[in-house]
Amino acid sequence: MIRNVLEYAEATAKRLPEAVAFATDQQTMTFGALVQRAKEIGTALLSYGRKNAPMAVMTEKNPQMIAAFLGCVYSGNFYTPIDTTMPKERILSVFATLKPEVLLVDSKSKKLADMLGYDGAVLVLEEIAAGETDEKQLRAIRMAAIDTDPLYVLFTSGSTGVPKGVVISHQAVINLTEWYTETFSITEKEIIGNQAPFYFDSSVKDIYAVLKTGARMEIIPKMLFSFPVKLLPYLEEKKINYIDWVPSALCIVANTDALAKVRPSYLRKIMFVGEAMPTKQFNYWRRYYPDALFANIYGPTETTVDCTYYIVNRTFADEEPLPIGHACRNTDIFLLKDGRLAQPGEAGEVCVRGRCLALGYYNNPQKTEEAFIQNPLNPYYPERIYKTGDIAKYNEYGEMIFLARKDHQIKHMGHRIELGEIEAAVQSIDLVENGACIYDTDTQRIVLFYCGQEATQGYILKKLRDKIPKYMFPNVMIQLESLPQTQNGKIDRLRLREYYVQENS
Repeated sequence: MIRNVLEYAEATAKRLPEAVAFATDQQTMTFGALVQRAKEIGTALLSYGRKNAPMAVMTEKNPQMIAAFLGCVYSGNFYTPIDTTMPKERILSVFATLKPEVLLVDSKSKKLADMLGYDGAVLVLEEIAAGETDEKQLRAIRMAAIDTDPLYVLFTSGSTGVPKGVVISHQAVINLTEWYTETFSITEKEIIGNQAPFYFDSSVKDIYAVLKTGARMEIIPKMLFSFPVKLLPYLEEKKINYIDWVPSALCIVANTDALAKVRPSYLRKIMFVGEAMPTKQFNYWRRYYPDALFANIYGPTETTVDCTYYIVNRTFADEEPLPIGHACRNTDIFLLKDGRLAQPGEAGEVCVRGRCLALGYYNNPQKTEEAFIQNPLNPYYPERIYKTGDIAKYNEYGEMIFLARKDHQIKHMGHRIELGEIEAAVQSIDLVENGACIYDTDTQRIVLFYCGQEATQGYILKKLRDKIPKYMFPNVMIQLESLPQTQNGKIDRLRLREYYVQENS
């Protein structure tokens, strides 16, 4: 039985030592080199860390960063990725919560660490000597490790904008990796096109699927996702056959009709995760890849990336929502309504139990107690569940349909309305590229932000007549060139609200 993720890396390095594990345009790293470098970093960290201490890794996104993650694990500690493009205030907020024992940087990020005023221990990766490993001490650390030890802490923005550090254990990632690689038949033949930043939980699947199976991961340059005309030839050049991207990345391709010009020929498996995938843009991709495997995957960071999935097996109209499907293996999903199970067809809050659950929020017992609660359906023994804050219901096929965030449910003109339902309707309109809603509680107005140069407000309202009741129509409509995004590629609703307040102050 696997107790530590390093077992994946070591087994694959033994089997395929010269195979490339991770690559960028400028750098490649084989499995053998990855394990060797991780051991060197782990040895260098031995003089710093306590057991299970936090360590932050702030480098460029490349194979060396992954080696640094594993180096933290070799030293008996856990890692937190810090993106060098994050706003200074956010990085400082993460440091204030995490209080990392060591900050690992590359030479380019050293100056940023100095500018931040970080006064803890700093270790520059390029200064760690090659070939120096303390195998005896590394082995002793491994012997003492257990699978509930923390592996990483990822910081989510949260609805208030204040970062929360989600603590994920080895057993949770092993549970995810075993399900994920088996369900989607990932082998050493896969060439995974990585889109997700390493501080975003979706990247965890890419990294550990590679370590387990011997697949190859191509780290796609971030700037290409703003230029589909360059992104698609890159996929072709690298022979990428597997992608697991946030919907916004797939929607950019669809909204610019980029596949009509370049259709990467190797793509076989196309996943989307992180937020709702608009069905209109999904149908665009499916027209170009009728034989590909498509999957809609759902899960908050607190459930170790994924807790439900739906392999698309039938056709959907543009205005139909794609299901988030059924629970992943070894995971239980249920809908709670007022402390009881929701009835068939009734909306309820998505709750999760199982090995996938995070250990809690780092250095934040109050938020942990609010979100990770005793199962109200089980008063007989201690059993934690996670309340996601997401509202869903089951359709006639027994598949779960995501409706909205709990805090996106409003009471308007006497009606309970899910803003997500309005967004789905707007996004299905042919000239609309994207849309998001907020609610102005002071004036009781539904505010729609949308993109689509040729879509007039009158046109949108006319199209909505056949899609949603009139009481759900937006009261204010604001056209933007693009919707603001969070660091993770999701729609940034806090910035939309701030923009609306500024425009109306």
